[in-house]
Amino acid sequence: MEPSAQRLRCFIVDDSVGFLDAGRELLERQGIVVVGVASTSAAALRGVAELRPDVTLVDIELGAENGIELAERLLRHGGAVILTSARAEQDVADMVAASHAMGFLSKSALSSSAIRELLAAEDHREPLSGPRET
Repeated sequence: MEPSAQRLRCFIVDDSVGFLDAGRELLERQGIVVVGVASTSAAALRGVAELRPDVTLVDIELGAENGIELAERLLRHGGAVILTSARAEQDVADMVAASHAMGFLSKSALSSSAIRELLAAEDHREPLSGPRET
């Protein structure tokens, strides 16, 4: 099966129950398996550790919690982390650039194809350092 045809396993972290429901419905309709959702950092850490999704979407503004800090912690579990926000990309660009997340998606641009494009772009990046094969 080609990577683009694989059923991606996704976990969504957001403090808005409405977005969790809408995001799950949208992505599942578009062929992504949403294996879990969480609205707090603690629940997200437990869920991602247990379910091992391919990609985790994390809201930058996670209520009283910090989505950027959560993203950094989630990266230790493996899988890709994509930051999300209702704010425009230019409004959060510095925070996203300072993080180790693989990218950013505005909530209004959320789609299966947008996630797959970010994953494909990450797969084709040259390593910044380390030995090169000769």
